[in-house]
Amino acid sequence: MEAVNMRLLVLIPFLVIVPAVTANIGDFDEVWQTRAEEARKAALQAYNPHPEKVTDNFNKKVHKSTNHTRRNLSKFSGPCMATNPIDRCWRCRSDWASNRMKLADCVLGFGQQTTGGKGGKIYVVTDLSDNDMVNPKPGTLRHAVIQEEPLWIIFAHSMAIRLNEELIMTSNKTIDARGANVHIANGAGLTLQFVHNIIIHGLHIHDIKVGNGGLIRDSASHYGFRTRSDGDGISIFGATNIWIDHISMSNCADGLIDAIMASTAITISNCHFTHHNEVMLFGASDSFSGDAIMQITVTFNHFGQGLTQRMPRCRWGFFHVVNNDYTHWLMYAIGGSQHPTILSQGNRFIAPPDINCKEVTKRDYSPESVWKSWTWRSQGDLMMNGAFFVKSGDPNFDFSNKYVIRAKPGTFVTRLTRFSGALSCREGMPC
Repeated sequence: MEAVNMRLLVLIPFLVIVPAVTANIGDFDEVWQTRAEEARKAALQAYNPHPEKVTDNFNKKVHKSTNHTRRNLSKFSGPCMATNPIDRCWRCRSDWASNRMKLADCVLGFGQQTTGGKGGKIYVVTDLSDNDMVNPKPGTLRHAVIQEEPLWIIFAHSMAIRLNEELIMTSNKTIDARGANVHIANGAGLTLQFVHNIIIHGLHIHDIKVGNGGLIRDSASHYGFRTRSDGDGISIFGATNIWIDHISMSNCADGLIDAIMASTAITISNCHFTHHNEVMLFGASDSFSGDAIMQITVTFNHFGQGLTQRMPRCRWGFFHVVNNDYTHWLMYAIGGSQHPTILSQGNRFIAPPDINCKEVTKRDYSPESVWKSWTWRSQGDLMMNGAFFVKSGDPNFDFSNKYVIRAKPGTFVTRLTRFSGALSCREGMPC
């Protein structure tokens, strides 16, 4: 109980609007102030004071799924090609296209309460253009994501969308690219700022550029001035209940996925990341203790060719990194500062040939006398080519005995992550 109270104490700075909250908002008017306050309340409500219960539930689902399907996982034959419990929830169904919202029942981990646009209307994107930032054309993705009501957004056909400026989303939306080959590329990225309940599924996001800013509509009833965007593929800013699944990402001007400013209740799953330097940043500042509320699950992802570091880099919060495949890095895989809690379970880490880069972990801005008290644990991880994980924290603090059962060991990772990235789904067939 004492540990829980200490966690809650550091949330106090988030009760006040601080200058960093206005990032990229040129005019922090009454509308944005209201959104920021609503986001603060949503984050505090979404925060789980017992994160070990979430990791326990996740690991049980993995065990249940893999134990009774193991013989079927090595081949593409059979009625279902799902290889992990998230995919098994929906991919084996041939009617996925007529029952798209079933997907919202499948998220696990800290984002498990995310339902996106479930219960709302289907919105079909028919137009790949993005020419008017203030009055977006009906049928475009920008017009879809600014609507006030819950929407399940799909695509009429394959398309490559070049966003002229960052795509600012409203709450209760699903972007579902199943059945089409949809690229967000060569322009700005997606911004989830002061929103809740978002699902992003099945997109290719790559070659994202810095946006110039200007007047941009951020809801059906409001537009305002934005400063330059950072060039993230997906920027999660003061947002809660977010699920990012089966996304293929590479080569963005800044991070592939950044989650900052007390964003929480997030799951990032089944994604394929390639060709990027700073992959994922969770918590942007050592000085913003409001990020102690951050709780993120990173699972079933493949960290592939051409990656350098930050898979992820964490500050303050609680991070469950489980059953991912790390086949490439140039500097390190998992890093952090400001005493984040990191539970690494059942990942495969293949170190690069460079003798100086075999360590999976990296602690920044703190001497060993400080970071040795941070809780960083490795359980069931498969270390290859000389990879090693430097543990820290109370040696008697054993998650497997005290809080959670073990995840599947790292030897299972190749099958659990076999279908990471955007999928090629055909209507009338299992995906």
